[in-house]
Amino acid sequence: MKIQNAKRWAPRGSRAWLAACLALAVASGVRLLLNPFVGPAMPGAFFCVAATLIEYFFGLGPALTVMLVGLVIADYLFVPPYADFSVFDYHDVRLLLSYPTLTIFIIALIERLRRMQFRAELFASVAKSRYEMLLRADNNRALRLRTIDETHRLLRHLPHYHDTIILIQALDRKASLRPDAEHAASSASTLPHTSAPGSRFSSVHPADIARLQNTLSPGSHRLRVKSGEHHYKPVDCVGERFTTHAGDFLVLRIED
Repeated sequence: MKIQNAKRWAPRGSRAWLAACLALAVASGVRLLLNPFVGPAMPGAFFCVAATLIEYFFGLGPALTVMLVGLVIADYLFVPPYADFSVFDYHDVRLLLSYPTLTIFIIALIERLRRMQFRAELFASVAKSRYEMLLRADNNRALRLRTIDETHRLLRHLPHYHDTIILIQALDRKASLRPDAEHAASSASTLPHTSAPGSRFSSVHPADIARLQNTLSPGSHRLRVKSGEHHYKPVDCVGERFTTHAGDFLVLRIED
């Protein structure tokens, strides 16, 4: 994988240049305070530290700016003769050779390390997004397998309990059922369009059928089922939920 924008790790905007100006001011102020004690020794040391810090936090451009401006300030204020550019001696040569060489070396090293760090972070971000995509794909595959298993369970369930099924009801909008033609005349007025009657539907007491329209849920139910011409007896029933690719369905059957 190729990362094209690893060099763009540094933050952009005016904040970087404001920080560079502040670093120059602090380095100049500290060096002025210490000048009576250290004299002309190490005139660019604090500017080297300032450029290094700016490089670490804000990148190459502001750091090089701090280095160049710091070189001018150090040569003008802290190399004898002070505050005079007219004299150019070995002090100036030593500053021009040591300070930029050391500062550029440190800045280049930090820049390389920061680019490598940012590149590693980009790789980690890409790897994380791909891992999340794989997780979503695995979850979708698991859901599809579960749906297929539930569908197979429903298909095995229906023939096995065909003679005891009272009602099949769709539990969500995408699931749909149509009542059988042979039951349409007897159940069209009482059966919702998302439900289909089973083989024992006509044997259930009409009051219980009306009650089931609002209270049908997975679990145990007690219904009155016809046992003779005009006689009904209480029967334990069970509602089982099935999740399929076509939606969720509930099968109400007489319990064994």
